[in-house]
Amino acid sequence: MLDADLAALYGVATRVLNQAVNRNSDRFPEEFMFQLTLEEAKTVLLSRSQPVILKRGGNVKHRPHVFTEHGAVMLANVLRSPSAVRASIQVVRAFVHLRQMLAMNADIARKIAALEGKVGKHDADLQAILAVIHKLMQPPATPAKRPIGFIEPSRK
Repeated sequence: MLDADLAALYGVATRVLNQAVNRNSDRFPEEFMFQLTLEEAKTVLLSRSQPVILKRGGNVKHRPHVFTEHGAVMLANVLRSPSAVRASIQVVRAFVHLRQMLAMNADIARKIAALEGKVGKHDADLQAILAVIHKLMQPPATPAKRPIGFIEPSRK
């Protein structure tokens, strides 16, 4: 987001926002914030439905800052406006809620693993019991019957 958009969102002037960024430059590494070139700024500002360009000269005097989502959160922590404070509090609450959800998921995963271990053992026990039952259900093999009558000794 552009610095002017975030300034409007947090209820401060763009100048105040940029001053806060300059005072706390160590909190804004390049993956949190960067500055547009003058050509990029002109292109971005002209592409908007309501250009925010000075009427007199029609040019951009200052290169705007652009903030990533991490930069916008850090900016909420740096600014002191009521909206920025509320945004910062909401971010903290979201992280606390996320941590609770992750802890709950880890607990559930542990319980499922324990159940799988128990069911796995029961499953093996049930398989053994069923195998024994199947053996018992098989009719016994009939022994070979001796032929009736006299058997010659050489035929034995």
